[in-house]
Amino acid sequence: MSNPNWLSGVVKPDGALELAERTTLPPGPVEVFIRPVVDRRESWWEYLERARSDMVKQGYVFRSGEEIEKERTRERGLEDEREGSLRRLQDAKE
Repeated sequence: MSNPNWLSGVVKPDGALELAERTTLPPGPVEVFIRPVVDRRESWWEYLERARSDMVKQGYVFRSGEEIEKERTRERGLEDEREGSLRRLQDAKE
């Protein structure tokens, strides 16, 4: 059995796979694993915009600024409670 070949390619609109180079495998049946590759020409900001757009298209609803601030306020309150509990425990030991 030959070693596997890692090749790049492009999936065409009709679903056909076009390889960027020839394989060194002998003729015969093969097993193909395909995964998308991030377009290296895409900036990180373009990627984030595209990813967010894809998520919205799939029905994901992002939290509003108000919802985020409400959660942050709640977390701060919980942290204040924890600190108060720790202070009371330390005072009780003294």
